[in-house]
Amino acid sequence: MILTTLIIIVALALDWLIGEPKRWHPLVGFGWLVMRMERCLHQSAVSNNQQIIRGFIAVLLLLIPISFLSYFIAEIDAVSTLFSILVLTLCLGHKSLHDHALPIAEALESDDLEQARYHTSRIVSRDPATLNIPRAAIESVLENGADSVFSALFWFLIGGVPAVIFYRLANTLDAMWGYRNIRYLYFGRFAARLDDVLNYIPARLTALSYALVGNTKLALRAWRQQARLWDSPNAGPVMAAGAGALNITLGGDAQYDGKWHHRILLGYGDSPEAVDIYKALTLLRHSVYLWLVALLLLSGLYYA
Repeated sequence: MILTTLIIIVALALDWLIGEPKRWHPLVGFGWLVMRMERCLHQSAVSNNQQIIRGFIAVLLLLIPISFLSYFIAEIDAVSTLFSILVLTLCLGHKSLHDHALPIAEALESDDLEQARYHTSRIVSRDPATLNIPRAAIESVLENGADSVFSALFWFLIGGVPAVIFYRLANTLDAMWGYRNIRYLYFGRFAARLDDVLNYIPARLTALSYALVGNTKLALRAWRQQARLWDSPNAGPVMAAGAGALNITLGGDAQYDGKWHHRILLGYGDSPEAVDIYKALTLLRHSVYLWLVALLLLSGLYYA
């Protein structure tokens, strides 16, 4: 337990110091592999059930071999610790979230809406022209904080290197195939469901973390009353608790691919402003500190 905690501390520190690699990130290579697999297996001419089966096979072919290979490498004593640190660092996106969100807040404070809209369009999939910029940025910070920070830490704690790699690759597949559109509704269904399952517990731990380090009363109330009304079973608790913790409102109608989607309002208080983006990043950092304190306490009790 102590070694695992030390690996997590070092990986979080390296992620914060180095950030996301600008070149040669393994997930970029995995994305290329995903596109090749899609070209081989995804054929719109086949039936819906066949598309689901092909999507299932594609997920297994992409995840299982890489996860098994990582398991055998992690079992080599000479490289085990260094390999674990490297893998976990690459699977974390804490600094990346700051790097993407801070320019949005700074552009808004400078009244440069065009630049703020540009930076926001890089991290959300909704139509740039209709964005509520602060709201979209904060939603991205809160939801991606769950995916790229706390879920990664959770699965590393549960199963080490192979578990965190399996999770991160599954999450990437969901980001590429997990859309409810004509192309991916059936082929990407298993990838989307797998991501929902893998994130179920971490999402609720993230929501609890946001609640504990923010406005606890409002966060728990929003989580209890509003999360189940959101269209995603995992994003609902995370964003509802995050909105309550920050005492702002998130959600609301949003436009995707030219179509408006009705979304309920989450949280309480006013619509967010530029300063609330900074507050959301602070909420994320404090939640990371909370996890580190909890890990150190658990490590102490384990060896007491």
